[in-house]
Amino acid sequence: MSTPRVMVYVQHLLGIGHFQRALVLARACAAAGLETHLVSGGLPVPGLASGGVHLHQLAPARCAGGGDWRLRNETGALVDDAWRDRRREQLMALFRTLRPAALVVELFPFGRRQMRYELLPLLQAAQAADPRPRLICSVRDILQSQTKPERAQEAVTQAQTYFDDILVHGDADLIALPESFPAAAALGERLRYTGYVVEAVSEAGSVPGTGEVLVSAGGGAVGEALLNAAIAARPLTQLSGSVWRILTGHNLDAKALADLRARAGDDVIVEPARADFRQRLLGCALSISQAGYNTLAETLAARARAVVVPYAKDGETEQTLRATRFAELGLVRMVPEPELSTRTLAEAVNAALSDRGDDTRLAVNLSGAEASARYLVERVRAPAPA
Repeated sequence: MSTPRVMVYVQHLLGIGHFQRALVLARACAAAGLETHLVSGGLPVPGLASGGVHLHQLAPARCAGGGDWRLRNETGALVDDAWRDRRREQLMALFRTLRPAALVVELFPFGRRQMRYELLPLLQAAQAADPRPRLICSVRDILQSQTKPERAQEAVTQAQTYFDDILVHGDADLIALPESFPAAAALGERLRYTGYVVEAVSEAGSVPGTGEVLVSAGGGAVGEALLNAAIAARPLTQLSGSVWRILTGHNLDAKALADLRARAGDDVIVEPARADFRQRLLGCALSISQAGYNTLAETLAARARAVVVPYAKDGETEQTLRATRFAELGLVRMVPEPELSTRTLAEAVNAALSDRGDDTRLAVNLSGAEASARYLVERVRAPAPA
């Protein structure tokens, strides 16, 4: 009997969080015995181990951010119809070659409308295939609020038309999907909550960076203000004598990186994101970060004290909802981005030092990667859908 094959599609446009979560999910599938292929449409992400996953890179697409969500290629030029045609055929050729038993599409149709030129043909081809693969949508705990009701209804209709199930990588007891996307209530039994997708970290042996303050901003594209505020707040905190490690992310431009290093001073290390970030969370005195899905899930898994500043520009609501709920439960301290200053960040740091970093945090379901992999194993070994 051949090993079941799973194809996972992910498109990151600004940060790298979507890719990281998809890779963790794909690694769990590979560990569960599935031949797993991860197809990425964003800029290549350096320094991440595949963990037995077959990686496929499409012609890279990204967005400029700052409210500009037009697709651009790796050089920053706007893409045209000829580029879209080439990339769509690249994706379709992969699907025809792989003939997966399950196709997992990250976020669409609840986001990534820019990619519907290739995703709708892919889903239609998958439905027409013989045997037909299981069609699975993979979404994080919170969706971006929709300002246009017709867009929400379009997403629900496409989910009902194309997908067998929607895996929601969150904990329904913490945040249910309809809280951020009310139309999701119409999806009924298609919604399957898996728990948060986060990779386990071994606590065996020595922990690097014990006692440090770990400051991070995801991929770095939109976190420069937080990193600067952390450097300025350090002398005003009870942790002013500790080493502060500022992790800039791969998307911070060279000038901003040089400016941060010039302001850093003694015992402040400014460097790009590290592969051992999760391990360092285990021993840090405090984590200061934005409120992206991956960082907060990893912070909970490490039981680290944390101050979060959710990204809220350009109409973004996802991080603020997550940070607010986590703060209400006493899992983190939050500084709303519009209130971020040297003083407010220093006050939050000092307040966070009184928080417990104990096992009460394990009440949040953090087994989403393993649960998703078990589900996919069951699905691909069941009779093919009609």
